[in-house]
Amino acid sequence: MKAFNEPRIALNRIYTKGGDRGETALVGGQRVPKDDPRIESYGTVDELNSLIGLACVSAAADHRLGELSKILRRVQHELFNLGSILATKPEDVHPKQPRITPIEAEQLEREIDVMNAGLPRLRSFVLPGGTRINAELHAARTVCRRAERKVVALAKREQVDAEAIRYLNRLSDALFVWSRWTSHVLGVPEVLWEPNEAASAHRPEDVG
Repeated sequence: MKAFNEPRIALNRIYTKGGDRGETALVGGQRVPKDDPRIESYGTVDELNSLIGLACVSAAADHRLGELSKILRRVQHELFNLGSILATKPEDVHPKQPRITPIEAEQLEREIDVMNAGLPRLRSFVLPGGTRINAELHAARTVCRRAERKVVALAKREQVDAEAIRYLNRLSDALFVWSRWTSHVLGVPEVLWEPNEAASAHRPEDVG
């Protein structure tokens, strides 16, 4: 049984010139400035989706990360569903319109628990790097946090489905665990934060 309506979209023209004056249309047809908090919210989710796509390609290139590749592809669809609901004012939401439900966050929680179970305990904060996909997942994590902040800010002005915020919060946690999991599976040490690797730590006479 399909939970949501299938897309009914025909993109024949890529540019319409409708946004040349700094406005764009929501799903309900309302014209709003392109820096409107609602546009900022789903625009940042779109940015996150692009980074997830990059990490998905990297994961698909190594058979050891095949499980993660499938998860990331699913997350891309979920983020597009999230963008759909963020692009719609509450009064215009259709009952069968794509959206985020509690099921999506719960699935992320299960995947976090499974992948985190086999990871070594951290003795320090970790830095992005070690492998390309680790850095890509960390980049996605930081944009996910920004998307969450944008949606929280929107929720202070307009009604926002609480599941949208919950999902982004859980996804940022998942991206952190996945970054660690990829390093573990690939056998590459994580880059740990070392405060004394700063330039000042090697030139104590210059401090102060």
